[in-house]
Amino acid sequence: MLDKMKALVREKDMCVLATVSNNRPHCSLMAYIANGACTEIYMVTLKDTKKYRNLRENPWVSLLIDTREEDLGSRRPQARAITVTGVFEEIGDDNMRHQIREALMRRHAQLEGFADHPDAEVFSIRIHSFLLLHGLTNAYFETLP
Repeated sequence: MLDKMKALVREKDMCVLATVSNNRPHCSLMAYIANGACTEIYMVTLKDTKKYRNLRENPWVSLLIDTREEDLGSRRPQARAITVTGVFEEIGDDNMRHQIREALMRRHAQLEGFADHPDAEVFSIRIHSFLLLHGLTNAYFETLP
């Protein structure tokens, strides 16, 4: 099941990122890419945002990735949604950050100008677990080592 979970994360490239500050949730629609092993997810944001401040204050996050766009109408009961739980990490290595930024731009050309902003920060979510809901009742949970 873990392979199917990782395949869904790799197949998609948009998620909802949920952060928390002072016990108050905040959700953001985000473009992302995953590393090859699907143990990390990479995104870019501006540092002067509520989202980034929340990440710095409380690094634990939740991501929602789903198939709602393709599972319409009569296929809606077959929709899949995966909740990814992980931890925000800054990418300290300049070379690594540049490589990740380039990979993000290859998948998300629409972010080019945004990612060039001097306040833009590429960051990582280190994945701890996946919870896949397939349809209304089939749930599968996996923790990464």
